[in-house]
Amino acid sequence: MSIVEKIKSNEKLKAFVLWTIMAKGAAQCRWWVVLFVHPFIHKRGKGTIIRRSTRLDVIPWRKFEIGSHTVIEDFACVNNQVGDVFIGNNCTIGIGNIVIGPVRIGNNVILAQHVCLSGLNHGYQDIHVPIRDQKCSVATITLEDDCWIGANCVVVSGVSIGKHSIVAAGSVVTKDVPPYTIVGGNPAKILKQYNPATETWETVVKK
Repeated sequence: MSIVEKIKSNEKLKAFVLWTIMAKGAAQCRWWVVLFVHPFIHKRGKGTIIRRSTRLDVIPWRKFEIGSHTVIEDFACVNNQVGDVFIGNNCTIGIGNIVIGPVRIGNNVILAQHVCLSGLNHGYQDIHVPIRDQKCSVATITLEDDCWIGANCVVVSGVSIGKHSIVAAGSVVTKDVPPYTIVGGNPAKILKQYNPATETWETVVKK
């Protein structure tokens, strides 16, 4: 039996190891994990900038990887505690963004200010148990290359947004977005799509 398997099989030992990594009720790991573990586990590409006031609620046993020349702006929060987070090359994660895994972001993606990507949902079905104590469900959010997500948008768990698509400011995206599409509203609906035959962005006629 491996060391990891031994720890997982012993509840008291597991609780002790978790306590050494992060304090009970805390979202961030202890200072020694941040300084001496994260740099060797979580991958960061060349030229990538994570601003000083960015909050990284990341744990060492899940993946957190960033490509090259990406910027995570001030007051953003990245959390991989319920799912892996992958961010590609040449991306901008804007001021005040919330990125909760599982999330996979492609290359050249722009997230404007105060965007929320949350790959988890809290359970609520049992009315006799507080929602905070019920099991969470997770589903990966995927943003393909070249997407632009406008300010104050929310993308819910399990949603995929196709290549070179745009989400208008203030939208709530609850369904998959095809490539080369502009969506907006709450819930977000298709507004325009690129027509390769005419090489123009055409308004979608509502039925």
